[in-house]
Amino acid sequence: MLGMNRWGISCKNSLALVLASLLFAGCGIFGGDTGDKTLGWSAEKLYSEAENEMDSGGYDTAAKYLQQIQTRFPFGRYAQQALMEECYAQWKATEPELATSACNRFIKQYPNSPNIDYVYYLRGLITFNDNLGLFGFLVPQDLTERDPKALRDSFDSFREVVVRYPNSKYTPDSVIRLRYLVNSLASHDIHVAAYYYRRGAYLAAINRCKSVIINYQETPGVEDALEIMARSYDHLDMPDMRDDTLKVLAANFPNHVPGKYDPRAKSWWRFW
Repeated sequence: MLGMNRWGISCKNSLALVLASLLFAGCGIFGGDTGDKTLGWSAEKLYSEAENEMDSGGYDTAAKYLQQIQTRFPFGRYAQQALMEECYAQWKATEPELATSACNRFIKQYPNSPNIDYVYYLRGLITFNDNLGLFGFLVPQDLTERDPKALRDSFDSFREVVVRYPNSKYTPDSVIRLRYLVNSLASHDIHVAAYYYRRGAYLAAINRCKSVIINYQETPGVEDALEIMARSYDHLDMPDMRDDTLKVLAANFPNHVPGKYDPRAKSWWRFW
């Protein structure tokens, strides 16, 4: 039987007080007291604060406010705008993966949005800028570090803008970036072909050059591809194929100087 403690409170009641105090303490320990100042904020308040943060360069905080809008008010009038602005905020916060993910969510959830062209364009910019490692071609770098996936992803996004939204205000810039990306992708394949050539994998070099000729016909890379192909056929002791390739090279590039590019040299190629 529970007795009385020295303050005159029954042990039963004392035990209840202890358990209650532990419970309230536990709320703070286990996250009940989150310290989230946005609790109780309206969608309008969250959006306003997000805008203020972006104006002052606080993109990380802005992204969090915009996410709160989508979580707390998923069917409100601010939800779509918040997701679109999160795409931009994550990009400016140097979070390309989160930004791309936000763009993909927007495209999936709001395919008929009047701003869908902007989101495709922004997704292209995210991967375009994320692949500035492209300039790493100008310095010695291991081949495996040169992944063209970001280039291709960017290309696909800009192509969506150009093909599906020809009258969009983002189309002219998308066209310019597409041209750059095509040349860059061709340059990447030429680099790979030269890599194979230097290691004596002549058949692999030829196949990569054929890919350039087929897929990037209007790029300067075609001239280099024909040069490497001719050299590779020569090493494979296939004079007929070599001579045919040289004829095509001469017909399409009459000013080509034989031996102008040496794939065996470490920096034989040019960046366009």
